[in-house]
Order: sequence, then C-alpha cells, then structure tokens
Amino acid sequence: MSFEIVDIATVPALKAEWRALFHGYATFYGRPGTPDAVFETVWGWLNDPAHEMEGVLALQDGRPVGLAHFRRQPRPSYGEDMGYLDDLFVDPEVRGGGIGRRLIGHVAAVGRARGWGVIRWTTADDNYRARGLYDQLAKKTSWNLYELTT
Repeated sequence: MSFEIVDIATVPALKAEWRALFHGYATFYGRPGTPDAVFETVWGWLNDPAHEMEGVLALQDGRPVGLAHFRRQPRPSYGEDMGYLDDLFVDPEVRGGGIGRRLIGHVAAVGRARGWGVIRWTTADDNYRARGLYDQLAKKTSWNLYELTT
C-alpha cells in the first residue's frame, strides 16, 4: 500500500475528492448543509499562492483519504510566527492506519522549516478518538476557546 502527502495546489484534478473529504469534516462538526460557496471559497484559498491558507491531501494508493488545512499565525507575545492547523480529517474507512499522525507530522515539518516553534489546533471536547491521537503528539493546554459573533 503506497502512501504520500501532496500539496492540494498541485493536484487540481482531485478537487471533487478533496470536497468529499471536506464535506465529511463539515458534517462531523455538525455542518452537513455547508453551502457550495464555502467549498469554492476554501478551494480558491488553497490554490491562491498569496493566501495564507495551505492544504495537503493524504493519498493512499493514489486515492485521497485525508486532508489538513493549515496556516501561519502571528504569536505576538513571543514576537514570532506559529502554525495553526485549522482542519484535519481522515476518511472513516481508513482511520486507525496512521494517516492523521502523518498529516500532523507533515504540518510539523513545514513548521520546523519555517521556524514555527509551535503548531496549535482545537477540537471538540467529545472528539475522543482524535483526542487520543492528539494526546500522544502534543500537549493539551489549559486555554478555553471563545467566539464573539460580530
């Protein structure tokens, strides 16, 4: 079984497969009716070299089975940049095979190459399966996440 991670911007022919994975992510987080415009906007960001959002696909035997969307984020209290992993999703049919770990490892390698001392992400409190992996790879912080609707 071959496995590779590719930059989304280099595989435009895989847009439909990326969209199916991103739809799975949105559905998992309770947004199954995500409008087409959202998918088109994010696809545009991922393919715009001037936009800060980047993405990769995990391919297993050439088939997309996972995605990660990430970006640079300033860390003002340290005067440096860090990375932020916005979205991580693995096809439920292949979970448990190390794909999530490999995707996070790829983002970490990008971060090391760019001098990001930290990569952060959030997940739902009840996302126990993913949290089991995250607890192996990273330190859970004591911070609480707030959202202010404007």
